[in-house]
Order: sequence, then C-alpha cells, then structure tokens
Amino acid sequence: MIIQPIGIIIGILGIVIVIFRFREGKSSLGMLGFWLTLWLLIIGVSIYPESTTFFANLFGIGRGLDLILILGLIGCYYLIFKIYTLIEQVEGEITELVRQIAIKNENLKVDDSENSKIQLSNKNKD
Repeated sequence: MIIQPIGIIIGILGIVIVIFRFREGKSSLGMLGFWLTLWLLIIGVSIYPESTTFFANLFGIGRGLDLILILGLIGCYYLIFKIYTLIEQVEGEITELVRQIAIKNENLKVDDSENSKIQLSNKNKD
C-alpha cells in the first residue's frame, strides 16, 4: 500500500521540523512533546494500520478509518477555535496599542500648540 510510506515520510519530516523549531526557541517543551507524540502516532498508524480498528472498537466505532476521520475533524475544529481566539487577542492588543499611540500623539500636539502660544506671548512682551 502506497499510503504507508507516505505516512512514514510525512511523520519523519514532522519530527525533524518540530525538533528544529524547538532548537531555535520557537516552540516550548510542552508543544515539542505534543507534536512528537502526534507524529510518532501517525508513523505507528502508518506501519500498523489495523491497530486503528482495535481503538475504534473501544470507542464503539466500526472502522479504524472512521475513528481517524472523527479525531481529525475534532482536531481541526479545536485548531480553528484556537486560531480564532488568538486572532481576537491580537486584534484587542492592536486596538489598545493604536489607542495609546493616538492619545500620545494628541498630547504632543497639545504641548506643541501650548509651547507656540508661550513663544508668541514672549515675543509680544519683548
């Protein structure tokens, strides 16, 4: 079956990428463990595809492929939720940053106009 070597190669590439990201400091130790476990699980399922039938029967699902599809769908929904909350958080931070910059710029304009008024009044006195 062609899918087995493809699964193994993708799993190995995933492990290499995860290790490089961890070594560069772009990933935490917890995320390293999570992704290594996931990629090793994909390699294991690729090597022993009949093992998914055993786990599917534990959950009351008929076929192993159905279990994988259900878990993949649940995982995708979780990632979409995680990305959505992250985008909301970043959007809030950007809004707060823009607000602070606008207030700071407005204060600078007020200070400049007050300084120019003071300079004008000093010139008029002279």
